[in-house]
Amino acid sequence: MPRAWLQQPHRTIRLRLTLLYGVLFLASAALLLTIIYVLVYGATVNDFAITKNTGHGATGFHIHPIAIRQLRGQAVIQDVADLHQLLIWSAVALAFMAVVSVALGWLVAGRVLRPLRVMTATVREISARNLHARLAIGGPRDELKDLADTFDALLGRLQVAFNTQRRFVANASHELRTPLTLQRALIEASLSDPHATLEEARASQTRLLEIGEQQERLLEALLTLASTEADIDQRRAVDLADVTDAVLLTFRPEADRLGLDLHTRVARAPTTGDQELLERLVANLLGNAIAYNVPNGEVNVATGTNAGRAFLSVSNSGPVISPDEIDRLWQPFQRLAGDRTDPAGDHHGLGLSIVHAIVEAHHATITARPGADGGLLIEVTFPARTSSAVAS
Repeated sequence: MPRAWLQQPHRTIRLRLTLLYGVLFLASAALLLTIIYVLVYGATVNDFAITKNTGHGATGFHIHPIAIRQLRGQAVIQDVADLHQLLIWSAVALAFMAVVSVALGWLVAGRVLRPLRVMTATVREISARNLHARLAIGGPRDELKDLADTFDALLGRLQVAFNTQRRFVANASHELRTPLTLQRALIEASLSDPHATLEEARASQTRLLEIGEQQERLLEALLTLASTEADIDQRRAVDLADVTDAVLLTFRPEADRLGLDLHTRVARAPTTGDQELLERLVANLLGNAIAYNVPNGEVNVATGTNAGRAFLSVSNSGPVISPDEIDRLWQPFQRLAGDRTDPAGDHHGLGLSIVHAIVEAHHATITARPGADGGLLIEVTFPARTSSAVAS
């Protein structure tokens, strides 16, 4: 057979299955013929022994010993010839059935592997542009159908990931284009005004510096989001209470400046993970609770354990949020409608996306629900600390 023909995967498997069927059939048929031959040979030997011991023929009459020896010799010759003829015809039948078994094995293997050929042809046609295509293999529930269903599920996850990536790139491009356009407009305005005073030039440069800082924060958030969308290689023992206390020291002056009451109930909450990412998680939750609030509102922060699992809870007062909008919180560049206590509006809608990515990297769970009088309650529950955790 040509090598290129054999190198095709389904034909190679089909040939192997055919050879396997043929070898198994030949082995079982040869064993069966051997058993039959041994049984026939044994019956012939027993017949010789009975005739020799009794000294009588098949009719039971007394036969002269010389005649017995002559008859026995003729019987032996005849039986040997019959056994030899049986062996020859058995070999012929075995060879014929071997050819038939190989042909039938080839047909059966082709029918069994037909869904695999359909799957291979379909997969070759699937690309990033038509991830909506599915194998959709029908038939009984067997290994091939399980494989096809598993691959269809994988395609579904890939389609969601690709669509999310496209939206992320489009939103990121839009977020970066806006400050760049504003920077360009400020520079052109400064260059086109020959009578600009020093104060106006300094004001334009100050504004350009603020826009540049916003871009730096946006790029840092994008890099953080990209780096946290993976599992953590090394986990260390961490207490959420210590992490939360450190972050609260940073955000308390901002809360006081905005007139917000910051209530804390921090208790020990041991878990395992990456301390820097956990600090970013707490900081993003607190920053979100402070920014999306109302004047003279409040922020509540709590840590502790529940059923052996550490938790972090952050809630705030604020505008009323519809439960239908909760799922949007975890998507990049999504902002819910409502007033902010942060007048600068320096949030790009990435804070909770980063939180969600950090939560998934730590195999934790996060829940969010609207407050009864407005605002949002977010709770993150971490796995219990394992004995194999390395002390930080």
